Amino acid sequence: MADYSIIQKDFYRESGKWLSTIQIWKKCINPNLHFVYLFRMAQKYQKTPVLRTFWRIVLRHYQIKYGFQIYPETQIGEGFYLGHWGSLVINPQTIIGKNCNIAQGVTIGQQNRGKNEGSPVIGDEVWIGTNAVIVGSVTIGNNVLIVPNSYVNFDVPSNSVVIGNPAKIIPADNATTDYINRKV
Repeated sequence: MADYSIIQKDFYRESGKWLSTIQIWKKCINPNLHFVYLFRMAQKYQKTPVLRTFWRIVLRHYQIKYGFQIYPETQIGEGFYLGHWGSLVINPQTIIGKNCNIAQGVTIGQQNRGKNEGSPVIGDEVWIGTNAVIVGSVTIGNNVLIVPNSYVNFDVPSNSVVIGNPAKIIPADNATTDYINRKV
């Protein structure tokens, strides 16, 4: 699933530089990058029983320490960027594309009943602002900016800005320009 090139791509999003193993470890002083590194390692070793257990225990410790509730089963594309650390929940059944930014306080959750029962599928180059909530079996297209504090429980087409609660969709071809930097 995850390999070292994915970790390099995640770290490239932060620095704009291709980093060596030592440089990546040095950057792990940053809680966001440290968690992304541990998350990718837990994904990498999911099929090796002893290492799977080790990395899941380590990841769990840092989930509690940093406030990120993201599990190795969650499918997240390369170039994943966490803007700030703390209080972030992503359901393990969620699928997230590449070059996505997620800020603190975000909840991406499952809906357990009704017409949207299930978990979100989020496209490539999506920027999700502080305290946004995305719930249910909804599809978020590519090049979508979800404004802070927005509540999204419906499908969002590509090339859109989503704002408010209840959320409204504003078409925008350049929705994530200057928000998603250093794409991989």
